[in-house]
Formats: sequence, C-alpha cells, structure tokens
Amino acid sequence: MLQTVSDPHAASDNIPAPVPYSQRRANTDLFSALLRAKHTFGGKTVAVVDGDGSEFDYQTLVRGAFALGSALKKHTAKGENVGVLLPTGIGAALAFFALSAYGRVPAMLNFTAGARNIKAALKAAEAKTIVTAKKFIELGELGGLIAELEQDARIIYLEDIRASLGIGDKAAGALGPFLPGLFRVRSGTNKTGVVLFTSGTEGDPKGVVLTHRNVLSNVEQVRAHIGLNPKTDSVFNPLPTFHCFGLTVGAILPIVAGVKVIFHPTPLQPREIARRIKQTQSTILLATDTFIGQYARAGGDDDMMSVRLAVCGAERVRDETRQLVRRKFSIEILEGYGATEASPVVAANMWEKNKPGTVGCLMSAMEYELVPVEGIENGGRLKIRGPNIMAGYLRASNPGVLEPPEGGWHDTGDIVSVDEDGFIRIKGRVKRFAKIGGEMVSLAVVENCASAIWPDHLHAAATLPDPRKGEQIVLLSECPDANRADILAWAQNHGVAELSVPKKIFIVDEIPVLGTGKLDYGAVQKKARELVEA
Repeated sequence: MLQTVSDPHAASDNIPAPVPYSQRRANTDLFSALLRAKHTFGGKTVAVVDGDGSEFDYQTLVRGAFALGSALKKHTAKGENVGVLLPTGIGAALAFFALSAYGRVPAMLNFTAGARNIKAALKAAEAKTIVTAKKFIELGELGGLIAELEQDARIIYLEDIRASLGIGDKAAGALGPFLPGLFRVRSGTNKTGVVLFTSGTEGDPKGVVLTHRNVLSNVEQVRAHIGLNPKTDSVFNPLPTFHCFGLTVGAILPIVAGVKVIFHPTPLQPREIARRIKQTQSTILLATDTFIGQYARAGGDDDMMSVRLAVCGAERVRDETRQLVRRKFSIEILEGYGATEASPVVAANMWEKNKPGTVGCLMSAMEYELVPVEGIENGGRLKIRGPNIMAGYLRASNPGVLEPPEGGWHDTGDIVSVDEDGFIRIKGRVKRFAKIGGEMVSLAVVENCASAIWPDHLHAAATLPDPRKGEQIVLLSECPDANRADILAWAQNHGVAELSVPKKIFIVDEIPVLGTGKLDYGAVQKKARELVEA
C-alpha cells in the first residue's frame, strides 16, 4: 500500500489554524531560519526562558550564537562534527546555533548513555571535540564520565570560552545580527545540519545524519499539523535535546515559529515541573506517557490548568494516563509517532482529529508502504519516505561513511495498521513480538493488560526461549501485588487471547528507563534473562 498525504485540514474556530505546509520555508539552513524568526517576530521578543527563569530574546540569542560561534571556530574546522554534551537549556540552544552559524555540525550526545556508548557515537561521527559546561558536569556528577571521554576527545567548556572571548568574537556578537553575511558561513540545505544517535540498546549507537532540509521540513510539517499561536502559546520542554523530539519539536520548532519555549533541564523533577508550568502559564507541554503521568500525579489541582494540549511521543499513551490528565487538568493529549531517522515526527493526532489509541495521520508530503509480515493479518511493517527522512546512518564499525536509505525509504521496524481515515495504529516493533506455538503475540498487548490492572506502576515484557513453544513471555513489574492469576482473569473478561498472558511475573524495584523517557528494552531483556536463570 502506498499513499501520499496532502496538507491537513484547518483547525477549528477555537484553536489556532495550522499554517500551510511550506517546503519553501524548509529550503534554507538552520541558522538562516533563526535569523528569519528574529526579523519576523522582532529582536526584543522573548524566545527562550531558561531553567532558572532567565529570559532571552531573539537579539540576545543571535548575538550569543555569533560570539560563541566565532570563538568555537578557532578550535574546529568547517564541516566538522562537534559533540554537544549539555542539558536542555539556553546553553544547548546557543551551542547548537553557534556551531550552525559557522558551518560546523552539532552532534548531540546522550549524557545518560554511559562512556562506552558515547565513545562509540564519537567514533561513528568522527567527532574529536566536545562542548560542555563545568556547572553541568559538577551538578550532574559527571566528572568520571568526562575523565573517560577525555581519552578520545578534547573537552571545551562554555565557561572558559566566555572568559576568553576576544575583540573579534565580541565584534561578531555585536555586528553579526546586523551584518550576518560578514561573519557567518552559509550551509547548503542538503548539507548535514545535525547528527543524533540511536539509543544503542541493540548494539552500538548509530549516528543519524539529518540535513538542514530534513529538520526544517519536519518543523514545517508539524506547524502544518498543529495550530501554534505566537501571541498566546508557549511550549514547556523538559525533554533532552540529545533526543530528536526534544530538539526539533522542543527547541527548533518554537524558536523558528516565534513561540516562546520554556526549557527545563531534566524531565525527572515532576513537582518542580508542575510548579514551573503554573508559574510560566505554559500552554503546550511536550512529554512522554511515563513523564506526563508523573507530572499529573505530583502537581496540585491547578498547577497545569494553563496547558491546552500535551504532545506526547516516544511511547504509547495509556488510557489511564489520558483519563488522569483530562480529569484533573482538562488537558487533551495529542499522541504522535516518530523516529530519529524522520527528524523525528512521522504522524500525530490533531486537536480536531484526535483518535485515542492511534498516533494520528501521516505528516504532509510523506509516503508510506506496508510490507506484509508473516502471522500479522491486519497490518504490516511500516516504511516511510519524505523530505524529513535522514541522509543516512554513521556506524562506529565504519566511521564517517554515510549509509543512505535505499531509494529514500526508511524501514521503521514497526508493525502498524492504517484505517480508512488514515489513522495509524502501532501494533509493536517487529522485535517486540513473540512467536508462541506459531502465533505472533505483541509484547505491547501484554504490557497494556498489566497497565490496565495496575495503572500506577511500570511494567515491561520480554521474550525468552521456550523448549516447547519456541518462545515464552515474562513480565517485569514494579507493582508488589502483580500476579499471573489477575492478568489471566482480566484477559478472559476482555477477550484477550491467553497467549498474551505472561508465563512468569517478576516483581522488581525499578524497571530500566532511558534518558528519553522510553523503557530501556535492552536492559529489560537482560534483566529478565538473569531473573529466569536465577
């Protein structure tokens, strides 16, 4: 099946109408998009609110990018991939645009991934320099990590750069906003704009090369899908910028679209986040199912009342979460679906076209194909193509060598179905199906059953070999009362096949979660294997 999706419908009268999808606006480079936003919305307009409440207008952001970029270019070469190891905040935004302004490529490093994975990422991207901050390293207690990374890369601290700014750097900061052509280095739209990395749970992390056009195409696709009002909206983003959702939707999109963005350095502070949402009167919240559930439970009854919609991705939104935030704060969740390889948004629900249980409809200017999968009747393996699809992969096993997607098609590895209205329903990853007695069983269904019974706890399913049926399903649960009998009874009462009932349940203190908010299924699989063997 192949389908090209046209522009979505306009929004209702009560919600800002999405702007028309524009490939023209995407045909530029990332720093030019920042300059255009400054010109369009005004230099004195607040663009960013940092974690400590400090406000930065477009003029300050552009000046800082020119000055910092001028200083960083002395330590780097044009076109070089430069590691950025920073939390979500003004420092990460400045470093990103500073490198872009002078033709360098930000390579966003996952500081929660551990030294081994970060070193593999550096090797894949051939990055020899890392930009970070002493304050971040100190607060995050990452001194040991930096000591290991120093074996492979030069560490540049933002504090040292700021203290050593020369006359030329200050001149670039002062004059750059008015005479950008004299200082900046323009990048072609099809040149690399950013390198991000996969989680590495299935081997070494892969570098995902996104061009300027890829990222800005996705910015325009999301703008054409969700109504954003620069005058009344503000985006609260606690998601990490090393994750594509946190970078593209949580930082670049609002800055380019003239919507104030409130940064928070970590998604792991639910009470503080709920308090800041109330303080800043944010109207749009970016989150995952896991995180927004925590915020809703931790927040007071009016802490999140300013939020008109929450955009959730990275993991399935549970019915229990949707009901909780709707009941407590009248927040409507728009569930979406993405992949780093797609810059990242592939599909999303809309305010006026929101079908719970699905991830919405495909973004504008994208095509999809469903490849048949043995044992799956209604659905197939999703392949996608469009202007937001990556330039290719970089691997540590073949450093610096780009592996482009064949024919521009990216195989997501996800099994989905698409209904008559174009809404996509995720059945699970190909690797997250168990084959039991010849039947394909989704591990997501197993987790959904457990979540329905014990909604206040995390659950994760894994597959292990079974001598009689090929594979068996085991469930890890943080609920001390979790048991197989209750799941079996629930499944029988709700028409769920008994094959979806786990063979064993293990109570654990904590289920591994990645820094992006997703369950760490690589670690879950390893833990399940250890528990069964024990």
